[in-house]
Amino acid sequence: MAKESMKAREVKRARMVARYAAKRAALKAAGDYEALDKLPRNASPVRQHNRCKLTGRPRGYMRTFGLSRNMFRKMALEGKIPGVTKASW
Repeated sequence: MAKESMKAREVKRARMVARYAAKRAALKAAGDYEALDKLPRNASPVRQHNRCKLTGRPRGYMRTFGLSRNMFRKMALEGKIPGVTKASW
């Protein structure tokens, strides 16, 4: 389980990226890299890191489900993810 501060930091980054997205796009199109440097660092989408929605685990993230591999396996075996079944052949 990730620390609550780490989860909160990622949420804060996501909000900041959304807030500055239009301004960043306009500055990039204009080629004004000096003004881009003056924007906050966390306004860059590159600094975001995908985390599990339930546990906040940063590694083993499955983008299509928004979960880490551990939580995906647990929920799939419990039948909580529609359309996902254990493979058998």
